[in-house]
Amino acid sequence: MGNSALLQFDRASKTFQGGGKHPVVALQEITFSIRHGEFVTVLGPSGCGKSTVLRLAAGLETATSGTVLYEGQPVSGPSVDRGFVFQSYSAFPWLTVSQNTGFGLSKEFGASREKEISKWLSLMGLAEFADAYPRALSGGMRQRLALARSMIVNPKLLLLDEPFGALDERTRENMQQLLLDVVSKTDCTILFVTHDIREAILLGDRVILLSTRPGKVLRDLGCPLSKPRGRQHLRTPEFNSLYETILDEFPA
Repeated sequence: MGNSALLQFDRASKTFQGGGKHPVVALQEITFSIRHGEFVTVLGPSGCGKSTVLRLAAGLETATSGTVLYEGQPVSGPSVDRGFVFQSYSAFPWLTVSQNTGFGLSKEFGASREKEISKWLSLMGLAEFADAYPRALSGGMRQRLALARSMIVNPKLLLLDEPFGALDERTRENMQQLLLDVVSKTDCTILFVTHDIREAILLGDRVILLSTRPGKVLRDLGCPLSKPRGRQHLRTPEFNSLYETILDEFPA
């Protein structure tokens, strides 16, 4: 793995002891790297350890063996450089949409703080809900809020754990396009977990396919789709060819 990698997994394994008699091996000798500015999707069936990959990258879990490196250093805990967007709609219910968005900004931003909050509310289409509370938002709007709160601190790496999985199809498509548009305006690196083959191909520069548990890397595939990405790519020969390749190898 090259020195230019932002994030590196080198034969990283994770075993959970749990409450049962036998330990659960979630990941087994995972090896891959992500370069600065890449959008990498991690694809696999439920229970294959996809979320564990993200939690190791975030520093929320520690590898049982092997190493996980961020900018060449072992990941030892969470960092503002590594943002995390969960599948569940996480927001502070006692704070307004504006306050939630700016929660991670330090006071050092001073007068520019409100300007930065307004910018991200506008980018996410939430400006008119700035003074509302999260309970007033739909599921898609809450995920836009979670994305704004993560992106506003300008993370180098953004980790997304099936963030659109609970949304209806149209809202999911809109959120996919919004994410692509926002990422194109930043230099943020993305590691995105999904179990949806179409989503993995449409969003990713690369698709890392995991096996059933214990999760192992089956394939690391480049996505040859042109940019900017959009729904029109779903009908291209390149998309269909990669879709069929992954479908043939997708673990049962």
